[in-house]
Amino acid sequence: MRVLSQRMLNRALLARQLLLERASLSIPDALDQVAGLQTQYAPSGYVGLWSRLTGFERAALTGALEDRTVVQGTLMRITIHTVARAEYWRYALGVRQARREQMERLPNAPREAELRAGAERLRRALADGPRYVKELDGLAAGFIGTLSLWQDVVRVPPSGTWQRRRADRLALAEDWAGPPDATEEEGLVHLVRAYLRGFGPATWRSIADWAGLPVEAAKRAGSELTLVRFRDEAGGELVDLPDQPLPDPGTPAPVRFLPQFDANLLVHTRRAGLVPEEHRRRLMNIKNPFPPGAVVVDGRVVGGWSARTGEVEVELYEPVTPADRDVIEAERAALTAFHR
Repeated sequence: MRVLSQRMLNRALLARQLLLERASLSIPDALDQVAGLQTQYAPSGYVGLWSRLTGFERAALTGALEDRTVVQGTLMRITIHTVARAEYWRYALGVRQARREQMERLPNAPREAELRAGAERLRRALADGPRYVKELDGLAAGFIGTLSLWQDVVRVPPSGTWQRRRADRLALAEDWAGPPDATEEEGLVHLVRAYLRGFGPATWRSIADWAGLPVEAAKRAGSELTLVRFRDEAGGELVDLPDQPLPDPGTPAPVRFLPQFDANLLVHTRRAGLVPEEHRRRLMNIKNPFPPGAVVVDGRVVGGWSARTGEVEVELYEPVTPADRDVIEAERAALTAFHR
């Protein structure tokens, strides 16, 4: 099998994540390509699209959330993601059983009967349309990890937008996104396909870690797909969809600012070398519930950024060339303007 170097995997990841060059795509098409955006912090979705799409403006994502062409729900790894409405149920049904099994393994986990009863009460409370969490008298306090295991709910505007960032307005998923249009099996296959389309080539462990599935479940779903196989430099097997981008390893990679919690910063993409191990704790540390975003130069994180006051501030973790510093400054100024 063909051996792919880390540099080749890095460029493949950047290409599929629309980070080699900004794309002229619709928001749903962009979300399809990158396998959704992690948005437990609502502005992350906006910055993530700004980094990937030509001429992206904040109002465009708010409008897409309002007209329901994209939706936000608790999906992979029991984390809020923004995905295209057309793909929502494939994601939701694909991860449902794994989420339930994960809950059952927790100490003092509620009984299934108790969760089903609570979910039914939540369904009745939302039957007439979206409501804020505070209007539900504590009924939805655990909607992310408990009741939503038995009743799919989504976060709806104005909640979860740049203007109102709290995940505090809920709707029944079948009312907001339409009735389920997939089976669990189709959802599992979709998860594997979506991951490889957005992050491949990859190991089965990486696919499973991203989706929150057991490895064997990912492999079973993958058996329904036509896949090609490679090796990494350590001899490990990588799988991929046919005819996906594998850019030349010498392809230039521009400066990019990735938002907080961007999925490319997590360990499932470690094979691509995007995050140097010495910088990982700065970006993802349980002692810091609100980590910085990442500054990426030549496909490698070299610093972090934050915008707590509206002005984007950069902290470099390692030296960069004067030319790269100039491009970082230009991108920083552009992202500051986007925040304002």
